[in-house]
This record gives sequence, structure tokens and C-alpha cells, in this order.
Amino acid sequence: MNRIRKLAVPGALVVGMGVAATAMEVVKDPLPDLGAQAVQQPSVGARIPGPESLSTAFRSASKGALPAVVYVKFETAARTVASQVPDQFRGTPMEQFFGGGRQMVLPPEEGSGSGFIISEDGYVLTNNHVVANASRVTVVLADKREMSARVVGRDPNTDIAVLKVEARGLPVAQLGEAESLQTGDWVLALGYPMSLGQTTTAGIVSAKGRSLGIMQRDRTATAPLEHFIQTDAAINPGNSGGPLVDLNGRVVGINTAIASPTGFYAGYGFAVPIDLAKRVAEDLMRDGQVHRPMLGVAIRAVTPADAEVFRLTSANGAVVYTEPKSPARDAGVRMGDVIVAVDGQAVGDDGDLKAALLAKRPGERVTLDLVRYGSRQRATVKLGELELEQVRDDAPAEEAREPTGRLGFSVMQVTPQVARQYELPFSDGVVVTRVNRGGPAASALAEGMRVERLNGRAVKTVEDIRAAASGLEAGQVVSIVARTPDGQQAIVNYRVRE
Repeated sequence: MNRIRKLAVPGALVVGMGVAATAMEVVKDPLPDLGAQAVQQPSVGARIPGPESLSTAFRSASKGALPAVVYVKFETAARTVASQVPDQFRGTPMEQFFGGGRQMVLPPEEGSGSGFIISEDGYVLTNNHVVANASRVTVVLADKREMSARVVGRDPNTDIAVLKVEARGLPVAQLGEAESLQTGDWVLALGYPMSLGQTTTAGIVSAKGRSLGIMQRDRTATAPLEHFIQTDAAINPGNSGGPLVDLNGRVVGINTAIASPTGFYAGYGFAVPIDLAKRVAEDLMRDGQVHRPMLGVAIRAVTPADAEVFRLTSANGAVVYTEPKSPARDAGVRMGDVIVAVDGQAVGDDGDLKAALLAKRPGERVTLDLVRYGSRQRATVKLGELELEQVRDDAPAEEAREPTGRLGFSVMQVTPQVARQYELPFSDGVVVTRVNRGGPAASALAEGMRVERLNGRAVKTVEDIRAAASGLEAGQVVSIVARTPDGQQAIVNYRVRE
């Protein structure tokens, strides 16, 4: 069975108060009919680009876009959760097997995704699910510079997040339009899959406007909106948040999920359209939250049965399946109406309607084309604002630590007893007793190594480490000379974090 996986709800435009609108009117002009839209056929003898010209386009697009693509690393803090005991095992000896409902401490975790820079002063676009539980986020630029990032805002309803690094003059991704994409267009997926480094894969747009139901799995998504671009460009874990670009190198989507029985690429990837992402990012950058317009209706896609009952020419549109609330109700919209266009833009299903409305802002007026049991209607609605639960990033307060903590490891003075415990070939100096998982030294040092020099200063005691660490600031590089338990000397360099 294929499963939809993120790489790191029917009808939800209801609830809230709106403002009254103009009255309904009956219209005579033809409404958009998606089922009758002609498909443009290529002209006979149209020139097909050869392999060399296609390769040139791939190279040009990749070269232009990759400098703005970043590697996003995250760490989560330790969490306390209650073990879950299935109902059928409660009160039985098996209850203890599931932890007996006791509190458990989940250790810190680390992971990674991708992102891309959208402003020269350090704003970065990525997926919400990449950074949703992060207590620390680090962005690695294409030139290998590492920078601490803060989460400006997150929107679980669209799986979009905006980060900020403190820098100037950064390369910026060129943003395109997803609306102009067509099925069959070539696209490139860029990012850092499986921590392999910058990677480019190619494919075509397989479909547009896909709804997968994956946002419903996030309990913080109170009004999920899915309108994915589907592509066969290879997307794997770690690609989340990276750009999907056209052959001009312009970003048309944000790689978000895959459909796969294994959790790895199996032919289908999905990206959030950049038009939708830009709208969300603008709100997050300005206010730290998204302002979603509210129409006041609960909707679902039209089925063939609906088309027959409501006397539609095709099974397209969004059915208002419950009694509307303000502001749609005040504009004359009724249960059983089928919305087939917004401001002249055809609506194929409920996802099309939600995406079209998200391009608007609360307080704006929109014109709805409706079909009411075969009768064409038109209503003008002044949009209200949907009340969304605000997402908060309340990272746990870090415990007070001594200066050595910012180095990402703990040390101990070597004594004969310590030397025996760690089976050390030396009986003096300072030994590493613990390396913080996910910390800056995680890939550089290991337990049992003796620290001999730090930033050129000899280290003999723990006080020497403290003295050297006390003068360090976030972002500063440290250089450590250490000796492994088997006597090998090594030099490691890394950047101190906050």
C-alpha cells in the first residue's frame, strides 16, 4: 500500500463572523465549463527539443537556482510524554509492556530538510513540518557557511514556515508562478535529500491541484489547505522545503511530500504551489501569523451524483453542503449551491476554491458564479477573516550551564580512577566525558578523547577549558587539538552556537 509521507479535511471554510454583502443576482451569460474546455493540441510538425538543448536548459536552471538553496538542520529538546496503553491491554499483565501509562522522557532528536533564500537579508522559506518541533535551527548556505536561524512564523494549514538568518547580500531565489504551469512541463527538484549535499533531479508536472489528506494528521492544522503540484522528479527525505523550479530556474513550488510504500522515492512527489506559499510567507514575515479570508461555507468537491441532482453540465465545482454562515449567507448563498467560479476563475473542486480565496485578503470583495439546481446565479461577497489557532514556538528554556556547555561537550579532570574507567592510556589532562547529541561538536569529538589545546592554548585542567570557553561568542570558530584513546592526535574545527 502506498503511503503519503511528509519529507521531515474536507470543507474547512466555516466558522467566524463576516460582513454583509450585496444581494444575489440571476445571470444569463455562460459560466465557465471546465468539462468543455478545449485541450490545445500541438501543431503537426512542431519541433521537439533535442537531448542537447534539454541538457542545456537543465544546466542553466540548476546553476541559476542552486546558490539560493540551503540545508536546514534542526534539533528538538527532550520531551516528557505519557506511554499509551491500548484499551484491550489495560488491567492485564501486558499493560506493563506498554509502559503502564507512566511518564517517559524522549531524548533530543535531530534531523534535516531543505529551504531557499527569498530575500538578500536572510529570509528563508521551508516546510512547517521541517521545523515544527525544533528547539534549535541551523541553516547551511551553499558556500558552507553555517548560521543560526530563528523561526519567524509557521503555518501548519499550508505546511509553510519562514526562517531568518542574520546576514546581508545573500543569493536570492527567483520566484515564478505555479498558475501558469501545465501538465507535462519540465521541472527540477532541488535540495539536500538524505544529507547527500545539493542535488538536482528532473521530471515533469504530472498533475495539479492534488489533495492528499496529509494535513489532517497535524493536530495544529485547523483549516488545512492542499492544492499540490504532482511531479515525477525524484523527491526523497531531506528534500522537504527545497524548491521545485521551471526550466528558467524560477521557483514554482516547495517540495513537501511523497507517495511511497517505502518512505523513499517511488515515482510521485508533491509540492506546495509557490503562489500559495508567497501569500502565506508575506503574512508570516509581516505579522508572524496568517490572515485567512473566510467565505462562511462548508464545501466539498462535486461528484457525478451531485452533477445530476444539481443539473450541472459537468462534475466540476464546489458544493455548499451545509447551511452557510455569514458572510456568504448574507450574500444569498444557500445550501445546495455549487460554486463554479471566483472572479471569473473556474473552480474545478473544493481545493481550487480554497486556493483562489487564499489569494485574497479579509475585507476584499469577490464575485461567485453559482449554479442553483440548473439556474445560474451570481453573488458578491465581502470576505470575513477566519479565526485560526495561533501557532506558538515555545521552546523549553535551556538549563543554566557553565561556559563549557556552549562548546557542545562535557569534560572531566583525568585521575587514575577516571583513566581506569575510560581505559585511557594517560592519567592526566582533561578528558571528554559526553558530547551533546546534535551539538556543534557531535561530528568532531567523542567520549574518551583528551583535549590538549583549545584555540592555541594548552589545556591541562578543567579550569583551562572554562577560561577559554568564557570568552567565546555565538558564531565564533574554535579549534581543538585532541588525542584519541589509541594515542592518535587530531585537530577539529567548528563554530560555537548560542
